[in-house]
Amino acid sequence: YAMLLSLIFLIVLVAAVVGFVFRHEIKTNFESNLNLALRDYNVTADRHSEAVDTIQRTLHCCGVQNYSDWERTEYFTQRGIPRSCCKSQDDCLEEDLKDLSKAKLKVFVDGCFFLVTSTMESKMSVVAGISFGIACFQLVGIILACCLSQYITNNQYEMV
Repeated sequence: YAMLLSLIFLIVLVAAVVGFVFRHEIKTNFESNLNLALRDYNVTADRHSEAVDTIQRTLHCCGVQNYSDWERTEYFTQRGIPRSCCKSQDDCLEEDLKDLSKAKLKVFVDGCFFLVTSTMESKMSVVAGISFGIACFQLVGIILACCLSQYITNNQYEMV
């Protein structure tokens, strides 16, 4: 049992170190995947499109760097900027969303990439604290399992 806990502890520790070391590559990868999701937005109505809509609605953002990123997508030529970018759903007309100058007044202008990464970085202290707490419990479990094993091998454990 102590070996299993030690293995899990090491896997979590390695994952944390790798995540910290490669955080810039993770950001770059996220940005390229967000650009791909925008390019393929609603072509197949898949979960990537739903994820983009959720991010834009939740964080009050639009596009990767800003709302004008939508201009380079196939979806924009057909329908304009998505409604998930709208500040108010009642005030967003499809004609306004097809014109960037009109849309600027009706949609969120900030890009999602900066907001997502800054939100993730602000929550990292909470994640690190919870991870540290779990690691402490794992270490206590490892120590207690080793003590029990030692106690059993010394034949001081009485069978019931």
